[in-house]
Order: sequence, then C-alpha cells, then structure tokens
Amino acid sequence: MPIVKELLRTEADGSLSFGDYSLASKTKVEDYENAGNLYKVKTFNEITKLERDGAFVYESVPGTAVTNFKVEENGVSFTVCGDKDADITLGLEEGTEYDVTVGSRNAGKMKTNLSGKLSISVELEGEGDITVKVTK
Repeated sequence: MPIVKELLRTEADGSLSFGDYSLASKTKVEDYENAGNLYKVKTFNEITKLERDGAFVYESVPGTAVTNFKVEENGVSFTVCGDKDADITLGLEEGTEYDVTVGSRNAGKMKTNLSGKLSISVELEGEGDITVKVTK
C-alpha cells in the first residue's frame, strides 16, 4: 500500500485514509472536515495519531499508513501498512467487549479500559496491507 501523501484524505465511500510512516519529522494536518467532524492527524516514522473533534481515535507506534478507516455503530475497520510491526491503540466505547480480527486471524475478544482504549499488536514487517476489524 502506498503511503498517504496528502496525510489525510476522504475516500469515495466516505472513509478516511491517513498517515505517512516514511517521514523523518512530525507533520500534521488540522481542521480537516469529514461528515460534519473535524479531524487532526500527526504522523511520521515514530507515530501516527488521529483525533476527531479533539478526541482520541487512533494511534500507532511506530508510524503507519491507514486506508479505508471507518467508524460505525458496532466498531471500526481499516487497512494498515507499515515497515515495522506496530502497537495500535483505538479510542472506542469504555468498558465494552469487542471481537478483534487482524488479517485472517481472529485475535479473540478484548475489552476496552475505563477510558475506552483498546490496544492491539499488528505484525506488519514484510506483510504488506493488513485488514483490522473491531466489532461489538
């Protein structure tokens, strides 16, 4: 998957694509409007972070490129790419249990903490694009 050179863009289906893990220094886009919400992305080789209306949505360490990021009533789905394995944290509903699928592997059920954060590890090195689905 190519990196997102615009850093943050809206796809034809309304989903978001963001992130550029090839950057050597932190770069950001603020006040990006999509479906009535304002988004902010900060990205470079060490971290990629997305916020919606000032609230935490996504963070990866190290940085990643994400395409087709969709937040729906029952969870979130996206495709992620990076040159190194990544720890990804998602901002979801607090104290809620989710089914997590990473690529073709069912990672099982995971519960968010009191702040609604869910952390997963994704093996990206040498793998190309990996689809992640997190559903209630």
